[in-house]
Amino acid sequence: MLLPTYDFASIVARLTGPFPHDTPSAEREAAVAAILRPSPEANGDAQILFIRRAEHPQDPWSGHMAFPGGRRDDSDTNLLATAIRETREEVGLDLRAYGTLIARLADTPAIARGKRVGMTITPFVFAIHPKSPPLSPNAEVSQTMWTPVGPLARGECQTSFPYLHEGQLLELPALRAGERVVWGLTYQMLQAFFARLHRP
Repeated sequence: MLLPTYDFASIVARLTGPFPHDTPSAEREAAVAAILRPSPEANGDAQILFIRRAEHPQDPWSGHMAFPGGRRDDSDTNLLATAIRETREEVGLDLRAYGTLIARLADTPAIARGKRVGMTITPFVFAIHPKSPPLSPNAEVSQTMWTPVGPLARGECQTSFPYLHEGQLLELPALRAGERVVWGLTYQMLQAFFARLHRP
């Protein structure tokens, strides 16, 4: 059995397909952008962008590794517009100018501190041009990180994250990304992304 390849062209070819439309939701809505770029090395794995959210006492996901994104505004025509606007605001990347939408993943229920918070998050996957301008994070982002997709998708970076919930220590599934650990909502979205990559 041939193992999947994770170079940029192969991922784009496997993911590109029909895009479902927004469906009305009684919950609050948010959207994120999982952004892919070609490897800077010849024949290398595509890279995916993570941000580290800035520390803020009122943010339930403060300090987490995440994708650029946020809540839908009244001015957003749809959730895709939310993902594009939030990416531009948070990391200074204009996906309309430098990105191509290649997939929409299943909605993810938002969970904070172990509980549903009445919001659903829609992840969109974009491919960006290798000559896109440098990122310029705003105050909501403390770090940006490009990470090869292959080791993540193959399970080579699997780890666990210790999380204290109501007095009980849980070992939650997670992935290492450089010196950081990706867990929680972003981990769930990555699993949906990998499932799309690996489907027959």
